[in-house]
Amino acid sequence: MSTKPDRFPDDYANWLAGIRQRIVAARQRAALAANAELIGLYWQIGHEILDRQRSAQWGDKVLDRLARDLREAFPEIKGFSSRNLKYMRYFAEHCPQQAFGQQSAAQLPWFHIVTLLTKLAAPETREWYARRAIAEGWSRATLEVSIRNRLHERQGRAVTNFDAHLPAPQSQLAHETLKDPYLFDFLGLGDDAHERDIENALMRHITRFLLELGHGFAFVGQQYRLEVGDQEFFIDLLFYHTRLKCYVVVELKAGAFKPEHAGQLNFYLTAVDRQIKAPDDKPTIGLLLCKTKNRLVAEYALSGIDKPMGVAEYQLVRALPEPLLTNLPTVEELETELGAVEADTPERSKA
Repeated sequence: MSTKPDRFPDDYANWLAGIRQRIVAARQRAALAANAELIGLYWQIGHEILDRQRSAQWGDKVLDRLARDLREAFPEIKGFSSRNLKYMRYFAEHCPQQAFGQQSAAQLPWFHIVTLLTKLAAPETREWYARRAIAEGWSRATLEVSIRNRLHERQGRAVTNFDAHLPAPQSQLAHETLKDPYLFDFLGLGDDAHERDIENALMRHITRFLLELGHGFAFVGQQYRLEVGDQEFFIDLLFYHTRLKCYVVVELKAGAFKPEHAGQLNFYLTAVDRQIKAPDDKPTIGLLLCKTKNRLVAEYALSGIDKPMGVAEYQLVRALPEPLLTNLPTVEELETELGAVEADTPERSKA
């Protein structure tokens, strides 16, 4: 009896890749479904606690007893501590529709929800961060950093000329990508730091820098060399934005914004468009980061520029107030009590 040679089919690699993708997708769907069930259960328990405490004048001693009884009934399940029951009650009280505005709470891991409830007071602000966390797959650490740095007050605040030089969908996304001011307090530099010192420090802390720049920025180079007419020019920092599908030129200025800065950046954008930009890339945009700026001067300067760019300030020393903290236990305390893992929730990206 003859046998066929033991040879793999030519399309085996593609077939395997397809199976792996389906397995990953199925696991993600299962994790999301399990998370939705968990969040729904927590809200129901919290709602019942809230309702019974209001109608029967229960005190927190009842919660302590409930926590003990639930742990005895389900010793293998973490999450029924007295502290977590209080968070469930707080969740039901402040999210009566199991949502942060238009964003379903079931799309977020439990500790994300606790973070939003305990660190933010205004419902519209909670919705803003919930929307961003869901859309960009934020880890809880990224969510906490964004809240601490008051991202909602800075996003989309840079002076730009995008409306005049980019088509409508691209211009809006580009404008929302930039912020003002940028916070570089993690560099450990004083306000008198020079441009090159700031630039080098940003490279030493590139992960924190990319986090501050925001989702979608990919680092290309520092002091990126361009040659124009037998002369050398060097871009401070060059990035590619994966969502905008374009290069982003960043120039640092240790002093106040001056109109001539826009002219210099305009030259760099022209050079990148002609020498680096691929045919299917969108127009290169520029960002001038200055220690200070006069907003009206910046608007006037950009109105006479034919390339898309924005102007924003940066802070080397924190000048933003700390966000609200409630009198509830911290998320860290709760995580320690529950085992410091989000085992029952979907994985989040670490952006």
